[in-house]
Amino acid sequence: MRFLINNFLKGCLVLVPIVVTLYAVYLLFTTIDGLLPSPVPGGGILITVALVTAIGVLAGNVVGRTVFGAVERLLKRLPVISLIYRGLRDFVGAVLGQRQTFDRPVVVELSGDGQSRAFGFVTRDDLSSFGLPGQVAVYFPQSVNFAGHLLIFPRERVRPLDVDSAEVMAFIVSGGVTGQRPESIPP
Repeated sequence: MRFLINNFLKGCLVLVPIVVTLYAVYLLFTTIDGLLPSPVPGGGILITVALVTAIGVLAGNVVGRTVFGAVERLLKRLPVISLIYRGLRDFVGAVLGQRQTFDRPVVVELSGDGQSRAFGFVTRDDLSSFGLPGQVAVYFPQSVNFAGHLLIFPRERVRPLDVDSAEVMAFIVSGGVTGQRPESIPP
């Protein structure tokens, strides 16, 4: 009986991540493919990619900048919509834009004795405009999903890491399972 249980659990360890990943890819594929229906499977994805690329090209010229600038000004004036729009615009710009924000990984001492620490990313070096001189903004992604927390710390409690930021993000988002092994992380 123990043999069956152990092998069943090993099978789950191998199979569950594969099946869930494939299912997530399938859902993503069918969702995007269904945005712009096409009689050819995958045609909706090709049309969507072409459309997004065309909008990117349009946004790069004078006419597109004028049109998208007008839409952006309108969205910024609408009370609740402006909060959602600005937050999403800044977050997407931080991740995909030319001004990538999550490229400065740090470890922060959460307790005065240095025994409790957390990985994060410095997003702003100076918070004097908020009346917080000498403080920095540190974003802490949550494990297993893509939400996070932004906390404020005295600069002296934040230490930069000499580690690739993509590796730190993978480590945090996976709950510490993916990425560098714990013994190779600097103290």
